[in-house]
Amino acid sequence: MQQYRFTRSFYAFPPVVKNLLIINGLVFMAQIAMGNYLVGLFGLMPLGYGFFPWQLVTYAFLHGGLTHLFFNMFALWMFGAQIENTWGSPRFMFFYFFCVVGAALTQLLSNPGAPTIGASGGVFGILAAFGMLFPEQRIMLLFPPIPIKAKFFVIGYGVLELFFATSGGQPGVANLAHLGGMVVGIVLILYWRGSLPIRPGRRTPYS
Repeated sequence: MQQYRFTRSFYAFPPVVKNLLIINGLVFMAQIAMGNYLVGLFGLMPLGYGFFPWQLVTYAFLHGGLTHLFFNMFALWMFGAQIENTWGSPRFMFFYFFCVVGAALTQLLSNPGAPTIGASGGVFGILAAFGMLFPEQRIMLLFPPIPIKAKFFVIGYGVLELFFATSGGQPGVANLAHLGGMVVGIVLILYWRGSLPIRPGRRTPYS
């Protein structure tokens, strides 16, 4: 097990997390003002039906309602702040958008007829990273209100998403995209750790 030491000050709202929270909030207000126009232009549309390459990223700044926005942003802050403080902002930002794009590609391949919005793909990647970096850290659940180790929380969430994806238990929710964000995040961290056949030039202590 690796030991993580913070070599810089810990920020409750580190720069990338803070700016993502602000931008997502501003975009949501723009959605309220402009209706479905933004979704049609910047949401992830099916290939051949209004798809543009920038949508692989921009869809993650749009949300289907206040509840959707709140839970994504709460998870982004709750898990992302500690990761950004550990990795630093450049690596964290790269990781987040890598997971966002990975989730988008998963959605296009697995469910090509469904438009998609939401930051969940990136958030699930961050969730996976938290479980890998801080596996023994305890998380207090809201319901039921019990503490659980991060590694078990992440595994449980992944299994639940797989169940919903294969059973159709959450119609209208891009469960496979969530799993796609989680899987590409795990693969990227394993690559940074030098645990894959293709290895990076050097291994960093915070991967």
